[in-house]
Parts: sequence; C-alpha cells; structure tokens
Amino acid sequence: MFALDVAAHTGPWRSRHPAEKALLSLGLLVCAVALPTWPGALLSGGAAALLLAGPARVPPGVVLRAAWVPLLFVATSTVPLLVSMPAPTRLAVDPAGLPLAAQTAGRSVAALTCLLLFSATTPLSDVLPRLHRLGIPPAVTEVAALTYRMLFLLVDSVRAVRQAQAARLGFRTWRTAYRSLAGQAGAVFVRAFSRARRLEEGLAVRGYTGSLAVQVEEYRVSVPFVVATTALLGTIITVTIRVATPW
Repeated sequence: MFALDVAAHTGPWRSRHPAEKALLSLGLLVCAVALPTWPGALLSGGAAALLLAGPARVPPGVVLRAAWVPLLFVATSTVPLLVSMPAPTRLAVDPAGLPLAAQTAGRSVAALTCLLLFSATTPLSDVLPRLHRLGIPPAVTEVAALTYRMLFLLVDSVRAVRQAQAARLGFRTWRTAYRSLAGQAGAVFVRAFSRARRLEEGLAVRGYTGSLAVQVEEYRVSVPFVVATTALLGTIITVTIRVATPW
C-alpha cells in the first residue's frame, strides 16, 4: 500500500464518519479557493496543516512524500507569472507579476493541504460505497474501485519485474537499462491485461449483474466534531471578511 493509504487506514480518525471529514476538508478547501488569499487561503491551509500534524497525527514525511509532485507543479506554473516579454527575443522580470504569483502559489498550496487532510484520513474504501446515496451511478464507483485495486497490482508487477531485471544485471549500462525498461513495459502490460481479463471472467462466473454488493461499516456522526468544524469554518470566514473589508 502507498504511505498515504496506510496513514488513512491506521490513523486515529479512521473510525470517524467520512461525512465529518468531508465537511471539514472540503469546507476548508472552499474557503481556500473562494475567500481572498490573505488571510483566507493562509488560514485555511494553516488550519489543515495543524490538523494533519495534530489530531490526525499524520507523519510529516508521508505528507511531504505525497505533496512534492503537486508542489513542483505549482512552482513551475508560477514562474511564468514573474516574467514578461517586452520584445520578441527578450525576457524581463515583471514586478507586477510577483503579487499574482504569490497569490496563485499560496492558494494552490492551501487547497493541496486541504485535500491531503481528507485523503490522509479517509480510506477510499469508506468513500466509494457511500457515493450511491448521493446519486452517483454504481458503474462509476465500481470502475473507480477496480481501477484503485488494479493500481496496487500494477505497482507490485513493476516492482517484481524490476527486481528480477536488476538481479540479472539489467541496469549495468545505459544500453542494458534501455533494453530492460522496454522489456519491463511489455511485461507489465501483458500482466495487467491478463489480470483484467481474469477479473472480468471471475465476475461473469459469479453472476455479475452490474452492481457489486459490499458490506459498508457504519459509523456514527459525531455532533461535537460537526459543531467544532462549523465553528472553525465560521471563524475563518469572519476573520477573512473583517481583514479584507476596508472600514
């Protein structure tokens, strides 16, 4: 399993209802996106980061490992906002782009932290079965669940093939490394196709009719948690409006 999934399955918020965590995380996400960057996005992202490190007890290494690719994308996306082209062949630093780049980066990082708060505390297996009650078609959630399952099998296949190639000195030189990577791609594709076909045959033998019946563990909604979440969101909105509104 990925480190983020391990944290979601073993964390102290594992027994909380997914709706509680969705209200908290998505509420902070809406505040980070809809409110002004200062101080709305800062307060929302800061609250999500404190909850991750505090009550949720998600290790910082897990958060950084899951966030470094999106953070790299944010960094590379904000760089063009800092420059301009006064001439077709000349680039110059645009002083007016610095505030826009800072706002874009701050809002993006805050939204990412809010999403990590939900994904690091809520297993996907708790979310997908409950989406039926929201009117999501069963075919959509089942395809998502099967894709999620096949992703782990694909990673295991890649790891097994790579270990076998490394044991045979398949990465000794650049030439052998390119050859091993090509063979790895072919072997993983064949394995994934074979597993998908066996999965389809297994569902057909078991009388699959278009819906997979799974047992969903029931959790009780915590009223104090919902009240505290509402108070936190209300405080962020109130403080942001008072700071951003000129008197």
